Amino acid sequence: MAEADQLKVFDSSHVSPPPGSVPTTSLHLTFFDLPWFSFPYIQRLFFYQFPYPTLDFMETCLPLLKHSLSLSLQHFFPLAANIMCPPPPGRPYILYKDGDFATFMVVESAADFNHVIANYPRDVKLLQPFAPKLPMVAPVAEDGTRVLPIVAFQVTVFPNAGICIGSNFCHVCGDGNTFMQFMRCWTSVYRAGGDLTCLEKSLPLWNKDVIEAPDGTEPFLLKMYWNCVSSYSENCGLPHVLAADKVRATFVLGRAHVERLKHLVIAQCESEQLHVSTFVVTCALIWVSLIKTQESVIKNLSDDDHDDDDDKFYYFLFPLDCRNRKEFAILGTYFGNCLKPSITEMKKSELIGENGFVLAAKAIGNKVKEMEKSGMRGVENWIPTLIERIRTGRRIAVAGSPKLHVYDASFGWGRPSKVELVHIESGEAISLAEYRDEQGGIEVGLALNKNQMDEFVAIFEQSLKLP
Repeated sequence: MAEADQLKVFDSSHVSPPPGSVPTTSLHLTFFDLPWFSFPYIQRLFFYQFPYPTLDFMETCLPLLKHSLSLSLQHFFPLAANIMCPPPPGRPYILYKDGDFATFMVVESAADFNHVIANYPRDVKLLQPFAPKLPMVAPVAEDGTRVLPIVAFQVTVFPNAGICIGSNFCHVCGDGNTFMQFMRCWTSVYRAGGDLTCLEKSLPLWNKDVIEAPDGTEPFLLKMYWNCVSSYSENCGLPHVLAADKVRATFVLGRAHVERLKHLVIAQCESEQLHVSTFVVTCALIWVSLIKTQESVIKNLSDDDHDDDDDKFYYFLFPLDCRNRKEFAILGTYFGNCLKPSITEMKKSELIGENGFVLAAKAIGNKVKEMEKSGMRGVENWIPTLIERIRTGRRIAVAGSPKLHVYDASFGWGRPSKVELVHIESGEAISLAEYRDEQGGIEVGLALNKNQMDEFVAIFEQSLKLP
């Protein structure tokens, strides 16, 4: 694998919006943005079939790829900007100045493309070379303001096999919806040969004033931000240390599997008004399978009875997008973060019990309904509660969503063969995306130690045999 990790650099440059196309602009950060300072950047990889030599890509694709990126950044200029982080009591903000840029690299890899995009378990380090790097230390201006870049791009060419468009995107600037708005813009402009008329109906909404900070929320968030930013000089961009035997895999639930799981929940809860969706049954199945995996591995490794924590609560964390909802006056094209944290809690004894899947589906479905109806109620407790649950270590979080339609990001080389979220490797998170090959299905990505993955595969496959 060491040889395959070696990348040959063909291009290293900066891509800016066309000169003079965007005035100097600053955007304040909302209470939806501020909590993300303490979370990792979003590393998303789009893999495409491209059975041609590297030289063909450099001559026929690269010029238009960079030109269309420049034109797209004109309309999504915060991606070329920086996040300015002044010391206390200053407030952070996004600042764009003419000439600001996104870093852009083109490299060649000798790795086996089909192995890289496979669903079966592979070493987590396999994907890391294809995610672009950002500065290890945040630059500091004369007044003590730390300057954080927002995005970097890397194109990796696998000669005569494929291409990877890799991105490293600061979550403070925006969520997955925001980034996919940009990707749809970039791919559309590329397919149109640089013609911007294709964007007339899909331009982003920049007005941050549509999100008002509820009373009492900002002091806590700003204090958390100041504590986080004060350590950036030591920690910005440092890679997470991963276990040597950690692997990642993608698990697919086809439409038939999903429908069977839905019917199982409905059949056992006929008298209840439930929210039973593809998201709900998928998350319930994965959550229960992961907890059963942990329990089984602990029992196998321990000769003595392990600490009995059946009455302890375990937590499933997932975001609710507030765009296009009647309780929030926020359009679907809003640029920024617009995610409401949702937390489902259950005792371990319930999750690993005989009816664990159905109980988990009910709990997650009820939480979705509750969060959709509650609007901004209790907003002052959202982040403190989230932090408290994360610190227990007994949590699993969701990254991505099938509603992002990541497989629609086509540059004209065909739909992506695979889309991966690299950053789930560094925390207890799973990734979700729509199933590429079948409408109504779903893909789940996760990373575990090798022995845990073996156990999870066995439990997951057995779960799909439910009547």
